[in-house]
Amino acid sequence: MTVPDVTVVVAVYNTMPYLTACLDSLVGQSLAPGRLEVVAVDDGSTDGGEALLDEYAARHPGLFRVVHQPNSGGPAGPTNRGLAMARGRFVLFLGADDWLGPEALERLVAAADAWGSDVVVPKQVGVNGRLVPQGIFHADAESVGFADSALAWALADTKLFRLDLIRRHGLRRDEGLKVFSDQPFTLEACLRAARVSVLADYDCYFLVLREDRGNVTERASVLDRLRGIAALQQVADELAEPGAELDAIRVRSFAWDVPRLLQDGFLLLDDGLQRRVCAEVGRMVERFGARSLYHRLPVAERLRLELAAAVRPEALRDLIRYEAAHGEPPVVVDGRRHFAGYPAFRDARLGLPEELFLLREEPLPQAVPPLNLAQQLWRGVVPEQLRRGLRRHPVWRRLANSVNGGRG
Repeated sequence: MTVPDVTVVVAVYNTMPYLTACLDSLVGQSLAPGRLEVVAVDDGSTDGGEALLDEYAARHPGLFRVVHQPNSGGPAGPTNRGLAMARGRFVLFLGADDWLGPEALERLVAAADAWGSDVVVPKQVGVNGRLVPQGIFHADAESVGFADSALAWALADTKLFRLDLIRRHGLRRDEGLKVFSDQPFTLEACLRAARVSVLADYDCYFLVLREDRGNVTERASVLDRLRGIAALQQVADELAEPGAELDAIRVRSFAWDVPRLLQDGFLLLDDGLQRRVCAEVGRMVERFGARSLYHRLPVAERLRLELAAAVRPEALRDLIRYEAAHGEPPVVVDGRRHFAGYPAFRDARLGLPEELFLLREEPLPQAVPPLNLAQQLWRGVVPEQLRRGLRRHPVWRRLANSVNGGRG
């Protein structure tokens, strides 16, 4: 049997009507027949998507393989099952509410073959307001790493992976994680890959935000999200090189993923859950050395992390409300140091270190060497007008240089 170039794995659970566009984009791929297979795993859908999958499999024999299973409670289980069934040289994971550009797979496979890539990051575009960081897509790149690119900000599994890499290292998604299970998987694949590449010259992958915001990441609880972030950081702890590589992965979580859970949505949680969230964030701050990265984080994010780590939900609520009412705080200047003047600054009740609020520190003025005795005599005895005239005379220029080191 001919081995397909690529297997697309689609985990499906109640994604109608978006599923139709997803499947149509696979039918419309420019890859020649036989080079593509689609493995669709229905995770107990009840919205008609289960029947639609069977319909597409009947209409396009040889392209779709469909399996149905009871609902597993999250995307990790059906994704793992689809991955186990994959036969292609490469595998790509496609969200059932997302879709591909018509030449996406052909271009991705060609790039992976040309560059010898284990992972290729396709150009991604957000639809319906879906936020997709674009930092890594400024140009095609044959080889990128975490220390020299924005790869740490692109850790979803929406990529082309060499199946041999996945099989050799036994990579699979953690089915205990209800959300973000793709990120530890993707991080490990990228850290173990011989080469990670970026295909940025074609809009390959269209990520859709549902009108009802029903995407699984939008529905997940804050504690489930924190567990996923912790799993990601654990992989980094085990596999990333200490220094620039590890720091880049740490910064992504502590500058963005964790602080965004300590914003407006935090105010909607009851007091008990707020305290649990704070305690969990505190454990992550300690476990993964977040404080060593504070100098790379905005002041507001440092404060969120530190107030959570201290389990001070009341102070965290005050910070969130202050930002909503006032925006950026005033700048407090103390000598050469400039601080963000949040109400918590120098609040004795909280006892937060001033360094948390530090915006910048002006450099010391350049020291001017003191004049020696000859220089003092030259400047003190000879009037400035005469000195200017003498400087133009070669003899006096040599004399002046001899007594003041050429400073006139």
